[in-house]
Amino acid sequence: MKWWMLCKVAWVALQVNLMRSILTMLGIIIGVAAVIIMLALGAGAQHEVDQQIKNLGGNVFVVFARGRASSGARGASGSVQTLTEMDAEAIEQQIPQVSVAAPTIWANAQVIYGNMNWAPSVRGVDNRIFPAQNWQLAQGREFSAAELNSAGRVAIIGATVQRELFGASDPIGQTIRVDRTPVTVIGVLDAKGQNTQGNDQDDLIFMPLDTVRKRIAGMTLASPRAVRSLIVQVADERDMALVEQEMEALLRQRMRTTGTDAPFQIRNLSEMVETRARTMQIFNGLLAAVASVSLLVGGIGIMNIMLVSVTERTREIGLRMAVGAEPGDIMRQFLIEAMLLCSLGGLLGLSIAVLVTRSLERFAGLTAIIQPEVVLLSIGFSALIGIFFGYYPARKASKLQPIDALRHE
Repeated sequence: MKWWMLCKVAWVALQVNLMRSILTMLGIIIGVAAVIIMLALGAGAQHEVDQQIKNLGGNVFVVFARGRASSGARGASGSVQTLTEMDAEAIEQQIPQVSVAAPTIWANAQVIYGNMNWAPSVRGVDNRIFPAQNWQLAQGREFSAAELNSAGRVAIIGATVQRELFGASDPIGQTIRVDRTPVTVIGVLDAKGQNTQGNDQDDLIFMPLDTVRKRIAGMTLASPRAVRSLIVQVADERDMALVEQEMEALLRQRMRTTGTDAPFQIRNLSEMVETRARTMQIFNGLLAAVASVSLLVGGIGIMNIMLVSVTERTREIGLRMAVGAEPGDIMRQFLIEAMLLCSLGGLLGLSIAVLVTRSLERFAGLTAIIQPEVVLLSIGFSALIGIFFGYYPARKASKLQPIDALRHE
């Protein structure tokens, strides 16, 4: 018998017991759908992590000044200004693996434009912040040297601040008040969206360091060039551990500290994000492994149904052999039926997985990416299950003797 004829016979046999065929496929359908959904959620989580690392600017450290301890209680990070702009310059100049070190100051302030007001995060920066954290300008320009040196009253705003204060109008050249300080908007940042903690990265304003230091944050009593954190970007991720050691040694030397409790803290943001991603991947992997059990159960169900089918169709098998069918034809017929059941179940499972992932993206705000190789692997694996669990019933059918099969009641 030709292959196409065997497929036609198998298709007719499945249609004869349509409801039983559908119920048999349920295990495969659920298993394939569950595996694809879990792997799609894992791929979506990895994509979000990659995007977060890209938004951070690649291989990034953040150095915070530790809070001062009082009566056994320590203040928040950055509450004591032990870091300075000179520290950033020293890190850039003395650690060759560092691409850029950007000093920052942050403060909270009420921002007013006309009858609109908003309370974003205000950051004092210089132009090194743009390459350090991969910020791009959607409109306008960066700070000029004169504005940075003279505490210029200018600002670059995030996409959220633009939307809340200006709506659809152009903010470039407009004057806003940050607390009591009037400043001119000279640029708008490209949108980055939320970070892994769900915080809005676009709800901020960049202003020159001296402007925030003297006019907004009120740090006039500290060092004239004090900052609250340093954003340090490393050129090659393979040098991250080495740079962290060299940076700690350099800062300890500059601050003349020898104790175990350093007056600063170094955080590897990329490592934090990747650790979160690995945790999510392990969790999704466990769920996918549990979901894969459905494929095994579905395969056992197919073996059971195929054995029942061989028993029910014993006279049919005997008749086919009597008119010239070879044992190999009978074996291929039942193998094709099993493969057809699993393949159709795999395709239906894929359709359900696509529907569920799209619903999760739309209504739950999750990112799910169905990768082509996962689809091919799932469909191929379901067909292999059909071969594996269909082999024994097919072999049993092919071993029947025509006389015994024709006498079967």
